[in-house]
Amino acid sequence: MLKKKGERSYLEQFFHNHRFEMAVCTLVGTVVGAGVLGIPYVIAKAGFWFGSLLIFLVGLAFITLNLYVGEIVLRTKDQRQLTGYMEKYLGPHGKWMMTFVMMFGIYGAMTAYIIGEGETIKAIIGEPTFLLELFQWLPDILLGFLFTHFYSVIFFLIVALIIYRGVKAAGPAELIIISLLFVVVFIIGIYSFGNINVDYFSTFHPEFFFLPYGVILFSFIGAAAIPELQEELGKSGRKHMKKALMWGSIIPLALYFLFTVIVVGLVGLENFELLEANQRIATVALSVYANPVLGLCANIFAMFTMFTTFLTLGIALKEVYHYDYHMNEKLAFVLTLSLPLILALSNFTSFITLLAITGAVAGGLEGILVVLAYWKAKKLGDRKPEYSLKSPKFVGYILIALFSVGILYQIWQNFF
Repeated sequence: MLKKKGERSYLEQFFHNHRFEMAVCTLVGTVVGAGVLGIPYVIAKAGFWFGSLLIFLVGLAFITLNLYVGEIVLRTKDQRQLTGYMEKYLGPHGKWMMTFVMMFGIYGAMTAYIIGEGETIKAIIGEPTFLLELFQWLPDILLGFLFTHFYSVIFFLIVALIIYRGVKAAGPAELIIISLLFVVVFIIGIYSFGNINVDYFSTFHPEFFFLPYGVILFSFIGAAAIPELQEELGKSGRKHMKKALMWGSIIPLALYFLFTVIVVGLVGLENFELLEANQRIATVALSVYANPVLGLCANIFAMFTMFTTFLTLGIALKEVYHYDYHMNEKLAFVLTLSLPLILALSNFTSFITLLAITGAVAGGLEGILVVLAYWKAKKLGDRKPEYSLKSPKFVGYILIALFSVGILYQIWQNFF
């Protein structure tokens, strides 16, 4: 049947009737990404119970930050993105700092995904041994380079073509894939519960006290979705924004903890350490040490997660260069993709180290800016918000101190 003029389609009607649920899914879908694939190893390395405590502490910090961002949005009449809110409450320097944070975060994530995707595809298909015969005439150093990075390059060429053409199908696909993550984790948990080794939970290495921090921080970044979340709720739904932010922040925390319990319990630190640095991805480790079929399913899921997230980030950054900075579209394309490819192929660092650096620096700076803007919005906001937190100022100082220490530690650990 043809719908009448002004009449909503079934899908539009469904979204309209489930605004709250869609708003929660928007935040969960933005927060939960490939960062979850790095959490089990770093927690196994530091010690399961300490690492789990860190998940809850960082998760609690980000619940607070997301509520701060929500109140900033609700105290502002006009609709903006994070850079716009920083400009309003912290001035031009705040805007440029948030722009740097977003650029740093996107480039770091894209580089990590090129590396991670290559290892994940290798775990599914196997080593590209045919290259050894096909290109045996190449010098050993070039042949070794091609053999090591073959799948990463193939992945890069595919996503580069899609980004060049400007296809924007990643958003809905990402939401579907995030939903499948819950199903994958549930299935792995059900079929592997009897094989979990509780001895793997008893390790503790205080010398790696801060190791999980950056990776966990990376996994909770998602404040950029909150302005969109407000739009999805609509004017009448703003009164539910606090509740939506709470649920959208708590669900990733619970998922990360459950996934970590399963992977650490099945793999353990000793087995993780037997893998190469870029193979310590949770799903790759599962394919080696757990049920091969479950490992295959988990790796296929991880492959599509990184694929859609890379597309989302790449298209967004290309458009920033093209629309906001008025660059030629081809130059925007080159600037978007050249740096991640060079870093990924240079063996500069590993998948998990990239998550840690990106999370600690980008997530930490973003957190500090949000706290400062929140304090300003309390005084300078131009509308009455639907909720107002009674958060003591010392909570903000604790968050700033936490993020500052994390940034300094990560920079010292990796560059000095």
